[in-house]
Amino acid sequence: MNANSHFNMNEPVRQMLDKVLVYGRMIKFSHSVFALPFVLSAVVLAGRTHDITLMGVFWIIVAAVSARSAAMGFNRIVDESYDRANPRTRNREIPSGQLSKTSAIWFVLFFSLLFVFAAGMLGRLCLWFSVPVLLVLFGYSFTKRFTRWCHVYLGFAISLAPLGAWIAITDSFSSGILSLSLALLTYIAGFDIIYACQDTDFDKSQNLFSLPSLAGVRTALFLSSLLHVLSFVFFLGVYFLFDLGPVYLATVLIIGALFIVEHRLVNPDDLKHIHVAFFHVNSVISVLLFAGILADEVVRRWS
Repeated sequence: MNANSHFNMNEPVRQMLDKVLVYGRMIKFSHSVFALPFVLSAVVLAGRTHDITLMGVFWIIVAAVSARSAAMGFNRIVDESYDRANPRTRNREIPSGQLSKTSAIWFVLFFSLLFVFAAGMLGRLCLWFSVPVLLVLFGYSFTKRFTRWCHVYLGFAISLAPLGAWIAITDSFSSGILSLSLALLTYIAGFDIIYACQDTDFDKSQNLFSLPSLAGVRTALFLSSLLHVLSFVFFLGVYFLFDLGPVYLATVLIIGALFIVEHRLVNPDDLKHIHVAFFHVNSVISVLLFAGILADEVVRRWS
C-alpha cells in the first residue's frame, strides 16, 4: 500500500471528524460541563435510598446530552439571522456557512428522537414528560424577543435536568431535589445575565429583551449577584434537606467564594474578563459541586 492510498483511506475519516467538530462547536458541547454535574449529583443523591444501575446512569447521561444538543441546535437555527448580524457571533457555524441550516435541522431532529428514546428507556413517566420538556427547552429560543426575564427562563429550562434524573431513578419527587434544581436555575440565570452584557448594544439595536439592554449593565450585574446569592442559599438547602456532611458544607463555602470571585472579575465599565468568569469559574463551580456531593457520599458510606 503506497502513501497516497493510505491518505485516501484516511480522508473520509478526517472529513467525518471535522464534521463532528463543527457540530460540537455549533452546540458548544464543552458547555455541557455546566449542567451535567448537577444531573450526576442528583443521581448520587438518589442512590442514597434507591438502587442505581449502570444502564440507568448511561441513559440518564444520554438523555441529558441529547436534550441539550437538540435545544442548542434549535437555538442556532432560530437565531441564525441575529447571529449573522452580530459581529460577535457572525462566525458561528450556520451564518458562516460551515454548516447548512438543513443539516442543523436534521441534527436537532436526530437528538430530539434520541432524547425521547432515552427517556423511554428510563420509564413510562420520563417518556410522558419527554416531549413537554423538549418544548420547554425549545421555547427559550423565542423568549429574548418578548421578555427581559429570558435568562430566568433559561435557568428554569435547564433546571429540569436534575429533577428528571431524580424522577428517572426514584419515580417520585422531593423537596430536596427541588432545592438542587432551584440552585441550578439561579446559577444559570445569574451567569447568563453576565454573558448577555457582551451584546448590550446589539440587543438594543435589534429590540431584543435581554436584561442588560433594558435595565443597563450595572443593574443587570446587580441582579445577577442577587441570583447567585439565592443559588448559594439553595446549595445550603441541599445540605440540610439531604442531611449531608462536612465535606459538602465545605464545598458549598468554596462555591460561595467562587461566586464572589466571578462577580469581582466582571466590572460594569470593563467587561474584558467575562469569558474567564463565564466559562472557567462556572465550570469549576459545577464540577466542584458534583465532586463535593460524591465525596460526601463516599465518606458517609465508609464512616
